[in-house]
Amino acid sequence: MTEQVKRNIDIDEVRAAALRIAPYVHETPVLSSSTVDAQAGCRLLFKCENLQTAGAFKARGAHNAMLILPREVRERGVATHSSGNHAAALSLAAKRMGVTAHVVMPENAPASKVEAVRAYGGEITFCAPTQKAREETLQAVCARTGATFIPPFENRDVIAGQATCALEMVSQLPQAPDILITPVGGGGLLSGTALVSRSLWPETRIVGAEPAGADDAQRSFRSGVRQLQTAPDTIADGLRSSLGELNFSMIRDSVDDILTASDAGIVRAMRLVLTRMKLLIEASAAVPLAAILEHPDYFAGRTVAVVISGGNVDIDQLPW
Repeated sequence: MTEQVKRNIDIDEVRAAALRIAPYVHETPVLSSSTVDAQAGCRLLFKCENLQTAGAFKARGAHNAMLILPREVRERGVATHSSGNHAAALSLAAKRMGVTAHVVMPENAPASKVEAVRAYGGEITFCAPTQKAREETLQAVCARTGATFIPPFENRDVIAGQATCALEMVSQLPQAPDILITPVGGGGLLSGTALVSRSLWPETRIVGAEPAGADDAQRSFRSGVRQLQTAPDTIADGLRSSLGELNFSMIRDSVDDILTASDAGIVRAMRLVLTRMKLLIEASAAVPLAAILEHPDYFAGRTVAVVISGGNVDIDQLPW
């Protein structure tokens, strides 16, 4: 385990990140719907990161990590591998700071996310849709360009940035919710959220939600040993990554549970949010609501804060 993994991230790092990124990101609203509440059997408070800069919470971590880099390092460029949202967020952050973002994307990345990376000026190198191909291609790109790797989730500066979403919620809600639920893929959002909630909402139950077809986080959480993602099969393209080592360590220590949702449930949740709340959200962002709808007894009668992680949808490929 690296020295970065050994050192604990604390709430002061998150507060510093919030101040650092404030000029670059939006304070996103918390919205609710009585119709959705009635279907879910609980009170839901949706933190709408689909309305965030670059369309997802990833803007928080990407900007924080970029701003922390020494200027001379940043000017050599940055690089990452991502199926979409981190790639777009890093490309935007790099464009704003006048440097180049080199992005490795799987060949099956959604067209809308590829277009977003290009629109923000990211230079894309495509690879086979496997973790090994991503990592090997990224190494070659970094060796060729001298760019610094900004990981999509396993990085303390990225996690501290993602954690500012929960910090913002603390200031927006009059009292702590009974449950706080976020999607979990690589684990940057969930681990950062758990850090903030444990510090400021100690009684709140923290839950992760992931697709049943990409359930490495639940298997890791329940076994106590990190399980790698081998053959993810889910519509939620943003949650197909393996849980990061640092992220798993934080999740194991601070998260209360991880639930899964079916792809059919994810599509149902997407439609419900679109038709009842008039919000277009991506499949990965619908997973927490899908988990709530598929586990009604777990949430019955509770006040539940839900992070809607992103809204970058290919509108020509909606799943209905």
